[in-house]
Amino acid sequence: MISKPSLLESIQNGLGRSLGETIDLNWVRDLSGGDINQAALIESSDTRWFVKYRKNAPRGMFEAEASALAEMSASECIRVPKAVAWGEDNNTAWLVLEYLELTSSGPASLLGEQLAAMHEVTGDSFGWSHDNYIGTTPQLNRRSEYWVEFWRDCRLKPQLKMAQAAGYRNRLVDRGDRLLASLDQLMQDHEPAASLLHGDLWAGNKAYTSAGQPVIFDPASYYGDRETDIAMTELFGGFDPEFYAAYQAHSPLPDGYPLRRDLYKLYHVLNHLNLFGAAYLSRSENIIDGLLAHIH
Repeated sequence: MISKPSLLESIQNGLGRSLGETIDLNWVRDLSGGDINQAALIESSDTRWFVKYRKNAPRGMFEAEASALAEMSASECIRVPKAVAWGEDNNTAWLVLEYLELTSSGPASLLGEQLAAMHEVTGDSFGWSHDNYIGTTPQLNRRSEYWVEFWRDCRLKPQLKMAQAAGYRNRLVDRGDRLLASLDQLMQDHEPAASLLHGDLWAGNKAYTSAGQPVIFDPASYYGDRETDIAMTELFGGFDPEFYAAYQAHSPLPDGYPLRRDLYKLYHVLNHLNLFGAAYLSRSENIIDGLLAHIH
């Protein structure tokens, strides 16, 4: 059971240290926090903040999120909420973000343009400066010069191992091993730039300010193939045709994307299988079978 008075005191102290001033906070109301975390609106005498929190959160989860938000913000390509402070109280981790009045609808074409611009920010290798999380699943970000190697060893292989350990071994192990062994063929000599990625860009992680500025949040960032962000937008829907048209006009996707799209979707479907259970098993199997059908 989370004690909100104790949590609020911890947030108040941590936020005060971050801002360099003494503040008094009020818990205004609970907010929708999604499938992973709880959330609330808090305020001082002159400022409102959005706080997300989770009991027994994986170590460093919110600190990693703050790091990703800072890196996307530094790109100056697209709006993200500013991470103000983070900490922990009685095994409940919390993260304070600037509070933005958001709406689900806005100029989708601008979102496409700004995401394409962010993808033009590149690193010299694939990965990230540290591991982070996709939901609550550990996400390995060991640096690599080779995209196929990174996607196999840091993305698909860990998810397949977790699924097998969770009891799905007989349904996934043989086909999963065949898929991992066939990645070079499926990638078709694809050598992408190491783009700055959101990493978990489904429709629930984008919105718009009242002024029409696109905002993306809840990242699982790293440097990788920009196609992975686009593939995630297509996994569960919710992105307008204008978004894709604007992205393509700014940065056309290369040939071979439709096949790689399923390879990139598989990572997120396997993660949903590991987070939420067997409802995602048949979808995982179907994607793997479709990809193996391309192996000669």
